Amino acid sequence: MILNIFKPPGPTSFSIVKSIRKITGEKKVGHGGTLDPFAEGVLIIGTGRDTKKLGKISDSDKTYCATLTLGSMTDTHDPEGKIIKTKEVPRFKEKALLETLSTFLGKTLQVPPMYSAKRINGQRLYKLARKNISVKRQPIAINIKEIKLIDYDAKQIMFDVKCSKGTYVRVLGKNIAEKIGTVGHLSQLVRTKVGSYMIEESQTVEVFNGSWKS
Repeated sequence: MILNIFKPPGPTSFSIVKSIRKITGEKKVGHGGTLDPFAEGVLIIGTGRDTKKLGKISDSDKTYCATLTLGSMTDTHDPEGKIIKTKEVPRFKEKALLETLSTFLGKTLQVPPMYSAKRINGQRLYKLARKNISVKRQPIAINIKEIKLIDYDAKQIMFDVKCSKGTYVRVLGKNIAEKIGTVGHLSQLVRTKVGSYMIEESQTVEVFNGSWKS
């Protein structure tokens, strides 16, 4: 069974997997791409034999709606971290902002953040980061296929981005802020699509639990 579950902000992706395992009674349950605890949106869950399909689903392009808060940087690049740097936000116009966003289109290399679920030498990076241990991370190839400005003001920028597997939108947000001439962190991140699975078709764990019982 492949499930399109809506993950709310707060719980980890693995906690959603555990909930589905408990509801279905399936021992073999996995997900098709981690969402950070603060993030929300489409989390694809596979159970039983269908867990074999998760690799292909995880390789699919993903689409996000992100809100970038300018003027303050956190150590996690999201609202859950501590502020490590602040900087004045310069004035900018829409045309310049659109040009800035367009510079991130295409294939490039991105260094995974320390606060991430990526493993290096068998260890999760975020576990090392919590111990104030920083390790060298090799840049990975990513592809920003679409980036669209949704709204903005003097303190925040909201944008949609369609990207390849392995893209950290938190890092993208940090880089956008730097290119504008300030610092920033993502204050909200919503995954709206994974491959052909859309947020409009997703259901919460609670709704799924009710329908499963019935």
